[in-house]
Amino acid sequence: MLKEKLRSTRSDKKRDVRPTIPVTLKECIYRISYITNTPVKDVCVDICEAGVVSKKVMEHMSVYFRRQIWLDQTLYRGDLANASIKSEIPAGQKERITMRFSQRSFENIRTLGYALDVTPTTAVALLLDASVKNSDFINEYVRIFLSKHVDEGRMRELKQVMTFINKNNPYEEQISWSAITSFIVDEMKTGTSNLSQSITGWLDKLK
Repeated sequence: MLKEKLRSTRSDKKRDVRPTIPVTLKECIYRISYITNTPVKDVCVDICEAGVVSKKVMEHMSVYFRRQIWLDQTLYRGDLANASIKSEIPAGQKERITMRFSQRSFENIRTLGYALDVTPTTAVALLLDASVKNSDFINEYVRIFLSKHVDEGRMRELKQVMTFINKNNPYEEQISWSAITSFIVDEMKTGTSNLSQSITGWLDKLK
């Protein structure tokens, strides 16, 4: 019985990872954390867990795979002749960021690192960068947050605003959930209102 408990404890143990990432990427993650009122560590884990099972993100990274792997029931082929992804690591000022993965998530990270021929820590840094740049993930992440904190009426109005702007936009740009929320949060910084009140005020200005 004691052995089973110890085995269970070890299998559930969290794994700390502290990658060094570009300052601009770190600022972006902190902004997502602020917008969604979610701890930075949790945002980082959410980004990585979504990215490592995203076909879009993995197809982007797989051109650098040097070893074949199975990941999320998908076979990705690798070739030692492929360019090293290390050459794609951005230059410039970097800072460390900390997160904690479950053992299962860490195994996916380790598998990705094996395919890329880099350490798990470097794999996390690269995965954060690739996943944050995936607009599908960011938009869905912010949309889910909004749906939990904003009533249905305001959500419907926000959707109508986005539809109108995107249909009548002469600049060939698509307005996203994250862009709208980022703008509203900037407005919040100048006052004392909460997110729901800020969205109401912002919608009232458009009427």
